[in-house]
Amino acid sequence: MPEWLYFVLFGSVVGWIANLIMGGRGLGLIGNVVVGVLGVLIGDWLFRTFNFSISITDSALINNLVQAVAGAVLLLFVIGLVRRR
Repeated sequence: MPEWLYFVLFGSVVGWIANLIMGGRGLGLIGNVVVGVLGVLIGDWLFRTFNFSISITDSALINNLVQAVAGAVLLLFVIGLVRRR
């Protein structure tokens, strides 16, 4: 399977989880992928910038998932603030 397909699948799961956490009404598959992929990028940037690491388990996948969901939740929070104005 191509690497980009894994990235899209991971992004869709991340977007879906973040949407559940934020209590959204659902973004659909494309919306989840967009939020998830942006969440991966935001989470990675934030954690690198502030030199913060997560070691919940020995699994890099779980640690990356938590980091990406944190970025996606932050993105949805900011979008919610902008929409209210």
